[in-house]
Amino acid sequence: MRPALVRTAVRLLIVPIAAVLAVLLAGAPGAHAATDLTKVAQQLRENPVYVDPAAAGLLAESDAQALADKIRDADKPVFVAVLPAGYPTQDLFRNLRTETGVTGLYGIRLGDRFDARADSSVMSRQAVSNLVTAVRGAGDTKAQLNDFVDDALRNVGGTAPSSWSDGSGGDVPVGGLITVGALVAAGGAGAYAVVRRNRRRHEEEQRAALEKLRVVVDEDITAFGEELDRLDFHPGEPGADDAMRGDYERALDAYEQAKSLMAAAVRPEDVKAVTEAVEDGRFSLARLAARREGRPLPERRPPCFFDPRHGPSVTDASWTPPGGAAREVPVCPADRTRLAEGRDPVIREVDTDHGRRPYWEAGPAYGPWAGGYFGGGLLPGLLVGTMLGSMMAGPAYAADYGSGYGDFGGYEGGDVSGADFNSGDFGGDFGGGFGGGDFGGGGGDFGGGF
Repeated sequence: MRPALVRTAVRLLIVPIAAVLAVLLAGAPGAHAATDLTKVAQQLRENPVYVDPAAAGLLAESDAQALADKIRDADKPVFVAVLPAGYPTQDLFRNLRTETGVTGLYGIRLGDRFDARADSSVMSRQAVSNLVTAVRGAGDTKAQLNDFVDDALRNVGGTAPSSWSDGSGGDVPVGGLITVGALVAAGGAGAYAVVRRNRRRHEEEQRAALEKLRVVVDEDITAFGEELDRLDFHPGEPGADDAMRGDYERALDAYEQAKSLMAAAVRPEDVKAVTEAVEDGRFSLARLAARREGRPLPERRPPCFFDPRHGPSVTDASWTPPGGAAREVPVCPADRTRLAEGRDPVIREVDTDHGRRPYWEAGPAYGPWAGGYFGGGLLPGLLVGTMLGSMMAGPAYAADYGSGYGDFGGYEGGDVSGADFNSGDFGGDFGGGFGGGDFGGGGGDFGGGF
């Protein structure tokens, strides 16, 4: 994003030059030929709105700039392209997304038709379909695209790609660069602070969330260290063998790794690796204890759902949260007995603004914490219907707290993912659209999962 004053100065410099160039190029061979998709993608990486020269009559430059300013100011990954009616439609969305390489919501006005696609991490397939349907009856290109962007900005997840802030958004004349540079210099740090306020506020919120998590994770690491001490294993003790020493070494390594990772954490999503290390270490301790006592080695299972400090689970038990639906959760021996006797399990509670609450009723930052303990796609089923599960199911969650928790995952909005997206949902027809190739009429999904 750039300050409004800078954007205005750039437009005042560029618009007259663009008008002159348009006159000079009007008679040039190929002046109105559709732009190659690679060039379209390049422009979208620098600016949220692209109008093909061959489609200049569909949207005035001032209107395109106003639309781009609106998207930038909202700091959302929404891309809009205006292309001529004859532009090839075969695999257009798929190829544009591949060439752009940025996760987001893409809307294309092609002649008098409109369609859109999105990565599932920023907007679901059904939401995109609804947006497209809602704006199809709008008037001219300007009205339609403004309606689309207004609706999209209220629903899309993630943040704008950094290239919109870092780049110039196009070729600016040298004189314009000098003028813009002078304006930026005059504005100084204050202008820069205004431009970056949203991102900085987001970073501050993330730091505050991490500090709350740090208390809980430090409790986990301390409890794990106490388990190591209670086990009181000595590699040279009578009866110790290489298998026992291997388990003990892995547990010690996990303990040190957890401390090191937590010390280096800068975002809530970094906590996921910490709790993964703690969970690995606890399982190694469980194996070591079984070897020393001559018991069968435990099955590798997730930790107890109610409090991972209880250690590895031994079975799954049915549990129904207040106001929720029943689900099977992994439980430790003690909680299995409590549930079987009709008693409440011992639940891990954390500090919140409303007092001590179960971790699944606390803030969204506990998603990474739980994700390290309950990986492999297990977490969505455990948290369905809870406050944390509802937060993680939203399209904006991955942008704020990371991904990789099962069905909750995906690239963040604005992330550079390149060609790493699922194009399997591009086919099919929702009732209209461009026709041909992947143009099914609203709601195709780059990311899958919906």
